[in-house]
Amino acid sequence: MAVTDSAVVPVGREPEETREGSPGASEGARAAHEGILRRQSARESAARTYARALPIVPVRARGLTIEGADGRRYLDCLSGAGTLALGHNHPVVLEAIRKVLDSGAPLHVLDLATPVKDAFTTELFRTLPPEFAARARVQFCGPAGTDAVEAAFKLVRAATGRTGMLAFTGAYHGMTAGALEASGGATDVRVARLPYPQDYRCPFGIGGERGAELAARWTESVLDDTKSGVPLPAGMILEPVQGEGGVIPAPDAWMRRMREITAARSIPLIADEVQTGVGRTGTFWAVEHSGITPDVMVLSKAIGGSLPLAVVVYRDDLDVWQPGAHAGTFRGNQLAMAAGTATLAYVRENRLAERAATLGTRMIAELRRLAGEFSCIGDVRGRGLMIGVELVHPETPSDTAADRPRPAAPELAAAVQRACLRRGLIVELGGRHASVVRLLPPLTITDEQAAAVLDRLADAVGAVARGGSG
Repeated sequence: MAVTDSAVVPVGREPEETREGSPGASEGARAAHEGILRRQSARESAARTYARALPIVPVRARGLTIEGADGRRYLDCLSGAGTLALGHNHPVVLEAIRKVLDSGAPLHVLDLATPVKDAFTTELFRTLPPEFAARARVQFCGPAGTDAVEAAFKLVRAATGRTGMLAFTGAYHGMTAGALEASGGATDVRVARLPYPQDYRCPFGIGGERGAELAARWTESVLDDTKSGVPLPAGMILEPVQGEGGVIPAPDAWMRRMREITAARSIPLIADEVQTGVGRTGTFWAVEHSGITPDVMVLSKAIGGSLPLAVVVYRDDLDVWQPGAHAGTFRGNQLAMAAGTATLAYVRENRLAERAATLGTRMIAELRRLAGEFSCIGDVRGRGLMIGVELVHPETPSDTAADRPRPAAPELAAAVQRACLRRGLIVELGGRHASVVRLLPPLTITDEQAAAVLDRLADAVGAVARGGSG
């Protein structure tokens, strides 16, 4: 299905079909595309990730659509790993950036006060849960979410005088040392790992409310058992929806239990809203689904309006830092603050969180119908426009109990991702075994575009399920 909505077509350009067999670019453009990819492979680190699964060379983008150097066009449901709440090059973001550039304002100011920063903090506090905003302080960190996670750990350790941290299986909090320790793939850690509840692959094998209750009881036991080997920690960090862990929404009742457990023991609760924030899950901040007020919120990605920005916002009585206790040269990115202010205001004023809730519910329902057609889809889950489709082996192995989910199928997920790309759809993989196809479309996606995304994904799944690579 071709996308025809003018909101995603660069000015002066006509939409074109993105499926296999569509009119290609000139030989020169294809050669330039291939040359750039070859040079990237020869020059860049082996640690590169997205470039391996998505061998495209973006040259233009608007809204949901990316155009590559080879002339092909794609619907982007990666959105900068959730960074692009308004999609690529949204007019209000571009206008905000231009205003700063045209004003002659300094672009680098360390942590000095500026009108641009004041506007950003004002808009940010306007969007925060009221009880939290009433007593909040904000620290501008380095430009990435992992920098804000590190700042949050330093903050709660300074405030409590304790060192240990509580985190959850499947978590992802960033790539710096402390953030990695709290993430699910850590090996050498000072972090106690707790079970994160989920229905499909429940750690206790039962799922539902009972599974979430057992997870909460396990947390209480670890904290209250004097022989658990886990001393009273400096804080607990959790994601309201685990993203890289496979798009697993935390049950609201369990979130409230974590708030009760930590509050009763004077353990600061850190909500990592780097990927879930700014309307992504159907409320402006994902903690609002459960109604809890955390002690600390870690924010990045969408708050910069596509540019690098990260902050930690926290309860004022935790503000025990001395001047310079957490610094950084690039804390004052004026362009990112301007773009972020425009993004936050646009999402709030246009009720895009509510739109994400409505459209996300509809897309998840359509994908669950698709799961009924293809046995290789084990589970469809998500919240708002943060959606995951878990691929599993179509046949149940003989050694798998009848009441257990089938084994994850990362090779099928990778095949679906490749098949999607051939059909002009960019998706990401995540989950424990990289077996979950993830959708993170911009909040500005239209009904027509959503239908096109689902159409292409269904076509890709069907091709892979029939035994081809897509």
